[in-house]
Amino acid sequence: MTAIKRLAGQTAIYGIPSVLGRILGYLLVPLYTRVFLPGEYGTVNVFYSYASFLMVILTYGMETAFFRFNEHEKDKLKVFSTGMISLLISSVLFLVVVLSFSGDVARWIEYPDHAEYVIWFAWILALDALSAIPFAHLRAQNRPARFAWIKMINITINVGLNLFFLLLCPFVMNHFQGSFLGRFIMLIYRPHWGIEYIFVSNLIASCVTLVMLLPQIFTVRWKIHPDLWKKMLLYAFPLLFAGMAGIVNETFDRLLLRYLLPKDIASYQVGIYAACYKISILMTIFIQAYKYAAEPFFFAQAKEKDAKEVYARIMDYFIITVSLIFLVTMLYLDDFILPILVGKKYWEGRGVIPVLIMANLFLGVYYNLSIWYKLTAKTSWGAWLSLIGAIITLVLNFWWIPLSSEHLIYGYYGSAWATFICYGSMMILSYLIGQKYFPVKYNLVKFAGYLGLSVLLYLISSVIKPDLSVLRVGFHTLLLLIFLGIVYLVEKPRLSTVS
Repeated sequence: MTAIKRLAGQTAIYGIPSVLGRILGYLLVPLYTRVFLPGEYGTVNVFYSYASFLMVILTYGMETAFFRFNEHEKDKLKVFSTGMISLLISSVLFLVVVLSFSGDVARWIEYPDHAEYVIWFAWILALDALSAIPFAHLRAQNRPARFAWIKMINITINVGLNLFFLLLCPFVMNHFQGSFLGRFIMLIYRPHWGIEYIFVSNLIASCVTLVMLLPQIFTVRWKIHPDLWKKMLLYAFPLLFAGMAGIVNETFDRLLLRYLLPKDIASYQVGIYAACYKISILMTIFIQAYKYAAEPFFFAQAKEKDAKEVYARIMDYFIITVSLIFLVTMLYLDDFILPILVGKKYWEGRGVIPVLIMANLFLGVYYNLSIWYKLTAKTSWGAWLSLIGAIITLVLNFWWIPLSSEHLIYGYYGSAWATFICYGSMMILSYLIGQKYFPVKYNLVKFAGYLGLSVLLYLISSVIKPDLSVLRVGFHTLLLLIFLGIVYLVEKPRLSTVS
């Protein structure tokens, strides 16, 4: 129980930048969905989908390899230096190639008039890749406070610049153009820019982040160790393919919508889908924070005799948490979450929200299960599982997204269900295969019970809908209390034993 409390505490600390950052980031969603048309917002998400995919390639599994070898090598700095130099070389090569052919890349992705987007993202990706190992080093050293502090500064700068350029500058230009402040704003503000300021804000934040990590980077011995480097690459190589396939599952649906739908509606549908995807805020915040804390924790815990019991117990609490997040989001979606987070012109995609939240729940469980192939060094299984998921994603999206306006349009509904089936399949396969190589006695009855209860209560709320808002919120709160009460009654004997 002490180990579980330690994981919970580290999840909370790592979650501070994730939670606050996501909250601040999601405060921008109402801004974006009111300032930009769905087509413009769709362009933003297309570029960030490309960035997610390329980021996996540029880090090529080195973070996880760092954790693995950091636990086994006596000379920790040797591992850090080797991983850091490896990423430095690859990032510089990537930057040189993309900057040299930025115009060609822009034409290839069908944005021929915006080579500057390609250049900005090349810098963002290179800077973020260089930050990966220093951040991993902080996590391995159990320094979550500094990790959280740097992440928070990155987020604050990014969000602050977005607000400055998209809200303050237009306001000053409209009301105080002749003033000293107005003349100053005119020096740095370009009124014809829109989504460009989203990208520029990210670039500046990434630069500041790397500067803040320089104290960690300067501890590098600037000597790569070939034997260790080969071992790290061999370990990380399957994770690269797993990561690439994973990004196909996470973000390629937006790219496929962009290029498979008729061009007159493609960007619009991407914008609607991306905005509704953002509603899974609570689920993605928790899973991201949990991932940061869980990976080094699981590697360290593997040395203990009761490791498998701890893993099983953690899964119980994980299922309770994600089931609760699903229920809270869906019960208060129409009365609070949608009106606050998303502009009305995006509400037409509401129907995909429960599907996407449940899909992300499956993904969270998969992350929890995937520790088996990392601990047993069978990382090729991670690649195979992600590859299977990628095939499911691609096949179903190509099947359910129309190729011309003559076909029946499933659009983003097809993408949402493809994501659901993909992550559900990966979760089930990971459990079945993992029980062969690293058997853990997970409580499947609790898994099905808590998850089924949350879905049942949500369905009840969908059928019984009081017209009066106050009554509706009160009824939904009652359903939430029923869930919490049942969880308490089931878990009370175990909690009493622990205490």
